[in-house]
Amino acid sequence: MAKNSNHHDVEKQAESIKEPAEQTNVPLPTQKDGNSLKSDDTSVLPERDQWANKLDFVVSCIGFAVGLGNIWRFPYLCYKNGGGAFLIPYFICLICGGVPILFLEISLGQFMRQGGYGVWKICPIFQGIGCATTVIAFLMNSYYIIIIAWAVHYCFSSFTSELPWSHCNNSWNTPNCSTFESGANYTNDSNRVDSVVQFWEKKILNISDGIDNPGGIVWQNAVCLLFVWIVCYFCVWKGVKWTGKVVYFTALFPYLVLTILLIRGVTLDGAIDGITFYLKPDFKKLGDSQVWIDAGTQIFFSYAIALGAMTALGSYNKFHNNCYKDCIIVSLANSSTSLYAGFAIFSVLGFMAKQQGIPVDEVAEKGPGLVFIVYPKAVTQMPVPTLWAILFFVMIFLLGLDSQFVGMESFITVIVDLFPVLRKKWYKETFVAGYVVLSFLIGLSMVTQGGMYVFQLFDYYSASGMTLLWVCFFEAIAIGWVYGGKKYYDNLELMLGFRIDPWFRICWSVMTPVVTFAIFISVWVTFEPLTYNRTYEYPGWAQAIGMCMGFISMICIPLYVPIALFNAKGKTLKQRIRDATTAKLQDFQLSKGSDDYGKFKTSKHMLEPSLDSLLPLKKDIES
Repeated sequence: MAKNSNHHDVEKQAESIKEPAEQTNVPLPTQKDGNSLKSDDTSVLPERDQWANKLDFVVSCIGFAVGLGNIWRFPYLCYKNGGGAFLIPYFICLICGGVPILFLEISLGQFMRQGGYGVWKICPIFQGIGCATTVIAFLMNSYYIIIIAWAVHYCFSSFTSELPWSHCNNSWNTPNCSTFESGANYTNDSNRVDSVVQFWEKKILNISDGIDNPGGIVWQNAVCLLFVWIVCYFCVWKGVKWTGKVVYFTALFPYLVLTILLIRGVTLDGAIDGITFYLKPDFKKLGDSQVWIDAGTQIFFSYAIALGAMTALGSYNKFHNNCYKDCIIVSLANSSTSLYAGFAIFSVLGFMAKQQGIPVDEVAEKGPGLVFIVYPKAVTQMPVPTLWAILFFVMIFLLGLDSQFVGMESFITVIVDLFPVLRKKWYKETFVAGYVVLSFLIGLSMVTQGGMYVFQLFDYYSASGMTLLWVCFFEAIAIGWVYGGKKYYDNLELMLGFRIDPWFRICWSVMTPVVTFAIFISVWVTFEPLTYNRTYEYPGWAQAIGMCMGFISMICIPLYVPIALFNAKGKTLKQRIRDATTAKLQDFQLSKGSDDYGKFKTSKHMLEPSLDSLLPLKKDIES
């Protein structure tokens, strides 16, 4: 029906195409240059969204990539793994793995104009990669928002003349509570518990003794979770044109707050001790394999790759957008933010260590402990603590918020591309509302008294280093070898208007698979079962559920291979493999001089894998 009803419009808009194209997945008018054509026919589905301008895309990518990991994970890993020496493996992994995969995902989305699942029509036998990233995105969106809810709870609790975690006169405090102030008299120092820790565990979490004792829902956290989901809903419900405006505030305002905290931090007594501890190089650490594992996993975490989000963001670009330059900008912003945040955090930790008379390494922690225990403790020792607490948790809220709603956009994009009817007015809004309600219900399991244990299961397994490395490995193999690095470079030249540096092709074919596979094996060799607070050991059934959350995404890739072969055309296995490794492209993705131009209009459209793909580096190395 789309073919007949839009024939007249398409003839006007695309002079080089004699008849409109048949698209099996998206019944839109023919695309001449990769951008949807508008139609006045109300029976035609609305066109696919595009960014209102280029800056919207760049800021959205920065907003998603720059998140809580830059604040709480990178500084901790830097001091733990040799200070300034850690930057050596960090930048090696960045150049050989992080940036090449980041550019691959963004450019694939822009070239194919599809979300994380549809882009792999370029190599159908590996379309399971799209399934894996969609599963990871769904699981990550379900638990990542819990951190934001905790930050909101802290922020609301900060609106008092005296911060509630700065003293022991609260209903949740126990007799062994202490603020560790000099001159205090306690009979048993070994049993003293910091008031900040008690606020976190007994007030915010109201934590139970284990995952098998979930207890009731902590209603304050449930309300905060609902509030954050509502905010996220209104950030994405109208599509990327609306999201692109919201992200200007959520992505850029945290830099202002971070700068204010840095200025205040470096003026505190003892700040230089923390900064020195943060950057002092220890080159002996480079011989430790764990340092390289931490560097690799940090790159893939902080660059938000293997989640389908960067692919979704790139898919809303115009076909000839220079995403090559955009990728460099996003990479510089991400890594620079990590380094910048380290100065802000460790200047305060140095002050805190001097106040307590202990080494910096005894106050430095990773993960939620840094955000919800160490930094709130430091705030209590500053002048006007209420102001600094509010500023800090507003920053955490905004850093998490743009990462959250862009992650939601990546999942929504896949579903809307699979079911284009959702583009109709109010259809998408209704679908997003249903998705938010479902995710909120899942999140309720993480705001119970035993919710912290559930949260850690999600965090440790569902979007862990092993799942991200697994996906990145197959992304590089699919493009570098099966589809062909040379052929994809030809596609990029058509899209960008120039041929990019051969380094990315070398990485996709050799460097990235080697780096990701080596780190993946190392992660498995050094794998340790999950514990909470270094003391509580999860029961076997909980560990099994966590492993299943990890494997449910990883298994999508090998599982899809026989499905693709079964659905492929051909009588022999060789013919089916040939069809399953054949890209399904449209005319705007091909040069008009190509022998394949126009073939996508028939069911016989085939793009045979080039034999040059088997030697993808030969010409580049010679040149």
